[in-house]
Amino acid sequence: MPLLLLVAGSAAIAAAARRTWVPAPLLLVAVGLAVSYLPGVPDYTLDPHIVLPLLLPPLLHTAATDSSYLDLRAQLRPVALLSVGYVLFATFAVGWALYLIVPGLPLTAALVFGAVVAPPDAVAATAVARRVGLPSRVTTILQGESLLNDATAITAFRVAVAAAVGEGATWAGGIGEFLVAAVGGVAFGLVLMAPLHWLRTHVKEALLQNTLSLLIPFVAYAAAEQVHASGVIAVVVVALYLGHRAWEVDFATRLQEEAVWKMVAFVLESVVFALIGLQLPVVLGGLGEYAGADAAWYALAVFAVVVVTRFAWVYPAIRLPPVLSARIRQREGKPGWKTPFVIAWAGMRGVVSLAIAFSIPITADGEDFPQRNLLLFLTFTTVIGTLVVQGLTLPPLIRVLKFPKHDAQAETLAEANAQAQASRAAERRLDELLADERNALPAPLADRLRTVLERRRNAVWERLGQVNPVTGETADDTYRRLSREMIGAEREVFVRLRDGRYIDDEMLRTLLRRLDLEEAAAYRETT
Repeated sequence: MPLLLLVAGSAAIAAAARRTWVPAPLLLVAVGLAVSYLPGVPDYTLDPHIVLPLLLPPLLHTAATDSSYLDLRAQLRPVALLSVGYVLFATFAVGWALYLIVPGLPLTAALVFGAVVAPPDAVAATAVARRVGLPSRVTTILQGESLLNDATAITAFRVAVAAAVGEGATWAGGIGEFLVAAVGGVAFGLVLMAPLHWLRTHVKEALLQNTLSLLIPFVAYAAAEQVHASGVIAVVVVALYLGHRAWEVDFATRLQEEAVWKMVAFVLESVVFALIGLQLPVVLGGLGEYAGADAAWYALAVFAVVVVTRFAWVYPAIRLPPVLSARIRQREGKPGWKTPFVIAWAGMRGVVSLAIAFSIPITADGEDFPQRNLLLFLTFTTVIGTLVVQGLTLPPLIRVLKFPKHDAQAETLAEANAQAQASRAAERRLDELLADERNALPAPLADRLRTVLERRRNAVWERLGQVNPVTGETADDTYRRLSREMIGAEREVFVRLRDGRYIDDEMLRTLLRRLDLEEAAAYRETT
């Protein structure tokens, strides 16, 4: 019952957030914080054995399939500098700062905390990026970073924990473990992606294909983790490949899969952010001797260090390569200050940091890891601080900086040219087919094929034309609206015939399915 209430409540709050100016992640965290102290609300403790293998793979999968492999490849240098370089830099910089701030905290324990809060969260970054409409290059860099930085952070965390509990970890061993995890994750992804794609294209039943789609991220993650490779990287590699080749899957699967994964991502993201807020009683309950002014001071100091550390790395990582390389400067232009500023400010932390923090172990003698409760508290305050402070200020910051908006006219023109080329190819193919007597069609049906093709070709060009002075619609928009009205009228008749027992429910479903597909073809999302 508590789990059902968590899912239902999270979904309702996320849906309500869409009607407000507050991003859904922030509202979910705020409500979670408030609800956590209501009477009768159970303690929702984040279990890293659930969050990492069960929540992280599907969230990474849906984010990666929605990303562009080609865009990520074009931004490989900044993505690598942030997802690997920044995480390692932040691990040491934040860890060293915490070692200086908290009296008596061992350096190894401080480095464990540095690894915990080093990675900006994939869920937080993509959720806010979608809401504020960042420029495509900035969004690509943030998405690429957040897809891969968890692997770096988890590996750094494991090495730091081994050193903290006296398991003889060395620099060479840590580098070796990181290379094994990274190379192994890539290798598993490369091995799995082609067979999984082959299955997706050869299983003809859309329902089975979507079942396979839901299993893929868990299979990739579990297989890689079994041999201590990076499950995160394996999931991302497979998802990027499948997203890049999604056009080879039949249309029914794509339609169902898009709806299924949108629902999965919506539910999981909502639950994840609500869980962050609900951790407050659990974290404060174990704070003990650090409660009060000292804990507040440590939290503020750590938050400031995390923010400053990101700026200290991002500006050189984004601005120096074009300055040092004429070829990069020619390809990317002279770097400004706005892009690195937004990238640095968009470094929100999320549920991955909390999940890693809760996996800080109990030592072999049964005692707590050094200052474990304090580290949990500081992780929680850092996550909340970045989500609230940076998450709330990012949208107005984007507006103040006035990034250039997408050129809608140029994008529509490119779309029209692409459609024109595709239509010419389809027309040639239709002529070839109709010339074969085996494909003979009555003239009205052949004309219908040509009419559909012409309609598809002209629709995009019509968006470049004049608008209706009364409604403000283009001819294409009016056509789509009238088409939906006609389909709605047909749908009402079918329902009325079913209610009058002229047709049965099975026939109604068949007829409605046909109308649904026609409406999907006529409908163009504008948001």
